[in-house]
Amino acid sequence: MTTPTKTPPGADPKQLERTGTVREIGSQAVWSLSSCKPGFGVDQLRDDNLETYWQSDGSQPHLVNIQFRRRTTVKMLCIYADYKSDESYTPSKISVRVGNNFHNLQEIRQLEMVEPSGWIHISLINQRTNEPISTFMIQIAVLANHQNGRDTHMRQIKVYTPVEESSIGKFPRCTTVDFMMYRTIR
Repeated sequence: MTTPTKTPPGADPKQLERTGTVREIGSQAVWSLSSCKPGFGVDQLRDDNLETYWQSDGSQPHLVNIQFRRRTTVKMLCIYADYKSDESYTPSKISVRVGNNFHNLQEIRQLEMVEPSGWIHISLINQRTNEPISTFMIQIAVLANHQNGRDTHMRQIKVYTPVEESSIGKFPRCTTVDFMMYRTIR
């Protein structure tokens, strides 16, 4: 019997934002949770502090609901989990569902994690069209925890949309000194 390999951490999402290819849009959504302990809710899940976390308080599955006011293009979810700190509270199996509302959610990804420690990147690219999904709602369901833990901890969740290139920003490469003098607008 072989031991499953640990889930490798992904890059820090802040680095992805600096590349200019994605933008974090979690602040544009309404967030809700299936349950939480007092002082361990949505605010801690979204505060950019890896030391704080959401802690569920009830039976599984534990749900994070992210609802947008209009149909939104989403390229990727990033979840921060830390097995060393959270042990049996660390999710081991999660499901990502999308739809227009609670009544028509469809599972698009299911992920099994082995002792994750760091950012987990979940691509939300449509496999048929190779385009980011467009949705009103995302639901993250924690289906199981490590060591059969009951409640769960999630330290951070980030939601990313692709950055659209505008025709204004597209200029040909300036290669001569004369062109380089006039390439910026002040």
